[in-house]
Amino acid sequence: MTSSIIAAENLSKFYPPKTKAVDDVSFEVREGEVFGFLGPNGAGKTTTIKMLNTLASITSGRAYVAGHDVKRDPAAVRASIGVVPQELTADDELKGIENLALVARLHHVPRQEVPGRARELLQLFDLEDAAERRVRTYSGGMRRRLQMAMGLVHSPKILFLDEPTIGLDIQTRTRVWDYIKKLKESGLTVFMTTHYLEEADSLCDRVAIIDHGVIKVSGSPAFLKQKIGGDVLVIAVSEGADLTEFLRGIPEVSDVTREGRMYKMKLPRTEQALPMIIEGITRRGLKITQISFTKPTLDEVFLDVTGRTMREEEGGGETQESWIQNVNIGRSTN
Repeated sequence: MTSSIIAAENLSKFYPPKTKAVDDVSFEVREGEVFGFLGPNGAGKTTTIKMLNTLASITSGRAYVAGHDVKRDPAAVRASIGVVPQELTADDELKGIENLALVARLHHVPRQEVPGRARELLQLFDLEDAAERRVRTYSGGMRRRLQMAMGLVHSPKILFLDEPTIGLDIQTRTRVWDYIKKLKESGLTVFMTTHYLEEADSLCDRVAIIDHGVIKVSGSPAFLKQKIGGDVLVIAVSEGADLTEFLRGIPEVSDVTREGRMYKMKLPRTEQALPMIIEGITRRGLKITQISFTKPTLDEVFLDVTGRTMREEEGGGETQESWIQNVNIGRSTN
């Protein structure tokens, strides 16, 4: 998976008189990957996607989607992509299979191929039993899954997903994640936006964070989390000498702070630093009373890049929870 199926080169969008919605962004999406496009409200995320989807004109720069120049060949771009918007667009008065057939006709899918393709997608998204029911009887999760099927009915090379799990409960969200993983396994390229950062961490091969019309960082979730300084270790010891200088002297430890007998530090490479920390403390005759170990999260990356958490931006949307492992040594807890 090395070739680029989407490429933006110095892409900009200006609105009169002086508003820069997107300012000279460049990025690529590799064929067969799940790519996450993240950013606060008003960051330029939606405008960028609209330019890639041919729904907004390009002020300057160039974009290529599935090998087609967006400016010069918008019809070929539209034929190569499926778009699943945030808003539910299925016709409530039609049956599930009728909605799929309608979208297939709009995309000029050969009539003889429509029934088989529709049944295949209904099976993929576990909607076979609801195929002959009117969409008004569907649950929110079923509607979202039907929407994804509608985006795929013409066999696109790229699927754009705008907030695919917004408003869904955690069980239904998890099922949608499974469907997205299946799509990736089939070789489809997925370009998605989400406000659930644990979703981006779980699903995306790479992400880009855009703010004020500029892409601030991009890379794999693991790479971006590592860039902010690594794991955070909090360790408490019994009374004894100050360990600050000892900890700062370990090459794999940074940002050491002390509060009483509690020490907090960052470990870029935990597997190398932790044995040296424990050995050094033990050698000094001190007893470790508590260890708290926290993995970095995409929410911390988002905060570091934008100065805001996704929760602050979206008015209470969920953020990725830290994975914390607490080990209490020599004390009991209730």
